Amino acid sequence: MQFHRHFAFGLLTAVFCTGAALPAAAQSASAPLKNAEGKEVGSVNLTQTRQGVLINVSVKGLPPGEHAFHVHAVGKCEPPFTSAGGHFNPANHKHGMMSPEGQHAGDMPNLHIPQSGDLTVEILNTNITLEKGKPNSVYDADGSAVIIHAGKDDYKTDPTGDAGGRIACGVIE
Repeated sequence: MQFHRHFAFGLLTAVFCTGAALPAAAQSASAPLKNAEGKEVGSVNLTQTRQGVLINVSVKGLPPGEHAFHVHAVGKCEPPFTSAGGHFNPANHKHGMMSPEGQHAGDMPNLHIPQSGDLTVEILNTNITLEKGKPNSVYDADGSAVIIHAGKDDYKTDPTGDAGGRIACGVIE
């Protein structure tokens, strides 16, 4: 009987200690993507993980080819989507995935949209968070948006990556 009490106490202690190390329920957000005409062309779903924010992108009917994909600094999507501001960059880094000074928190790999115009892909962004109150939170005072550009990001030209116009935008909510 004493063995069972000690075992049960040890098991409860292990459960409570382990539980304290686990994160709260996963935080998530979404951003419906619309083109300049207001037509929905896809969606972006974001989930906070221990490693960063897992971003699930699903688009339909976009032009095939390589397109830049970024988190932008302002949660507004008024065509031509310049209302979304520049890239999300709370640490004031230079643009570019390979920049020795770091990169914009909103810089992400290009999307490679096939001839069909439809793509579903997952991207892990380790430089942003969905946790409110953190310096790299997409939920800052003016919110954030995700943008798909007309061209590809060259990963070096500061501050935009020479990615061209903005063809789809979604406010992160």
